[in-house]
Amino acid sequence: MIILGIDPGTAIMGYGLIEKKGNLLKAIEYASWRTDANTPLAERLLHLYRELDLLLSSKRPEELAVEQLFFNRNTTTALAVGHARGIVLLAAAQHGISIYEYTPLQVKQAVVGYGKAEKNQVQHMVKALLGLAAIPKPDDTADALAIAICHAHSSTMQKKLGGSQ
Repeated sequence: MIILGIDPGTAIMGYGLIEKKGNLLKAIEYASWRTDANTPLAERLLHLYRELDLLLSSKRPEELAVEQLFFNRNTTTALAVGHARGIVLLAAAQHGISIYEYTPLQVKQAVVGYGKAEKNQVQHMVKALLGLAAIPKPDDTADALAIAICHAHSSTMQKKLGGSQ
């Protein structure tokens, strides 16, 4: 199974494409897309959409996992993430790709085994679980891979239980 993990954002959107064969996970491709803060929001979203659409067309993942919107006191950040999530959901739906959403707590629990793990713990586990030479940078890319790993672990459990999300 090919899984695409997305860490949504308008300044930086991280992505991580992994392959799951049995219990083995392998990184296929991972990076991030950046937009300039001085560019109008609509143009930033269009740029991110086009990049994502190109990736979905060329790599054809079977499932897409994205981080759920986490509400905090910074409403500006929440709105920006919400805009970015919208284009991710739209692009996946246009390509007929199943979408799964996970909270930061679920991602940490699935990757580290502890829902209140620190960011560096998650990054080290991403590196270890995928057999990478180094921790992926920027953080958004490592987070996207963690989201994909979370889905890989969760989908296994969902299949064992006979359900889906």
